[in-house]
Amino acid sequence: MKYTSPKDIDQRVRLAAFDWLSKRVAINGDVIPRQILAQGFEFEGQRVPLVSPQGIFKPKVLPEIPLSIVTTPEGPYDDSTDNDDLLLYRYRGTNPHHKDNEGLRKAMVAHVPLVYFIGVVPGKYVAFWPAYVVNEFPEQLAFQIDILNPSYASTLQTNGAAQTVSDYAPPREYSLVLIRQRLHQRIFRERVLQAYREQCACCKLRHPELLDAAHIISDSKPEGVPSVSNGISLCKLHHAAFDSYLFAIRPDYLIEVRKDVMKEEDGPMLLHGLQEINNHRIILPTPAKLSPDKLLLEKRYEEFRAAG
Repeated sequence: MKYTSPKDIDQRVRLAAFDWLSKRVAINGDVIPRQILAQGFEFEGQRVPLVSPQGIFKPKVLPEIPLSIVTTPEGPYDDSTDNDDLLLYRYRGTNPHHKDNEGLRKAMVAHVPLVYFIGVVPGKYVAFWPAYVVNEFPEQLAFQIDILNPSYASTLQTNGAAQTVSDYAPPREYSLVLIRQRLHQRIFRERVLQAYREQCACCKLRHPELLDAAHIISDSKPEGVPSVSNGISLCKLHHAAFDSYLFAIRPDYLIEVRKDVMKEEDGPMLLHGLQEINNHRIILPTPAKLSPDKLLLEKRYEEFRAAG
């Protein structure tokens, strides 16, 4: 039997994890449910989860260094950014020598890439990889994490073949501002869809991959805040029609389709997709306090009437 070193196993598992994440994100989008991450992927006959109840996670198949770190939206640790616009990841507990903290320290010394899962709503995460531990601040009980700098990208050697981590990384966004915007967009979408029980407020379609969180007032405007009360869960058809002012949602929550659209004859999609929802009441969120803001709907309705 050929001897396989712990380092070789470590590198092959990481590349397999990055490959699995790349394919998952390409097919299903970058918001991943926790149960999918906890199930993980198959590696040489073993199941390798990517997360556990602990924020710093090393699956059994890895010899020493963690595979992932997690920040949850409701977690006990105050993970944040530092003055260099890098991410700070808090220790597990307050003991610098806890085995999980020692694991991240080893990742820093050995320059080993991790996956960083950032929670957008409870139970759903956006993954960033490769993530590197680049510094440690014992006085703050924290490590410094970089997910932006391409110069940190490693070359992993497995079975004599060199592979770069960037081969399995998603397109890089070289700005923490862009990453924050991306996270805020995902948080807004997930919270809106959650409030509407993952269905279109107009037609009740329940396929999340075909649903969007539509802004009542565009986020490019001062009133366009990323709150659930400024959002409506719409399928892609109704989102496009709403943005194009083909219909509006009045402050009494009734749908009003534009008059010229009501007079058109253009096949079953127009009939069932738009004309039949005229004067129907939208599905409202749970709890009711998350319902669309009536003042924002009034402002949007005025824009609709001006456009028509």
